[in-house]
Amino acid sequence: MIALVLAVAMQTANPRIVDQGARGSIQTRRDVVVRTQAEWDALMPSLRGDQPKAVDFSKEMIVGVFLGSRPTPGYGVTIVSADEENGVLHVKYRETAPQPGMIAAQVITYPYQVVAIPKSAAKDVKFEKVE
Repeated sequence: MIALVLAVAMQTANPRIVDQGARGSIQTRRDVVVRTQAEWDALMPSLRGDQPKAVDFSKEMIVGVFLGSRPTPGYGVTIVSADEENGVLHVKYRETAPQPGMIAAQVITYPYQVVAIPKSAAKDVKFEKVE
């Protein structure tokens, strides 16, 4: 007998940036998943980028990565994909840092990015740093 196993996958090619910046107010490393307007309202005071874009929580959800404090400008984070496979949402992100030897102001920054992706029912969300 031949067994056929199908893996159901949802892929988000280009997550829609809702807000990003280097001056958030979350001081420690943190990943976030926001599924409701109430959760979004609670997170918004932590954002310091441009005016966050609207999110339709009937169709979308938000995932975000906050890097915590960094000693200088030049650090950043980009969420590159969010793929659902076998009931797990895999969020992949890339961190950037200033080039070695680069002259930078000695100002503490708090880089972050939050993006909207298609709504997922996955209960388990895993964040993975990629190079």
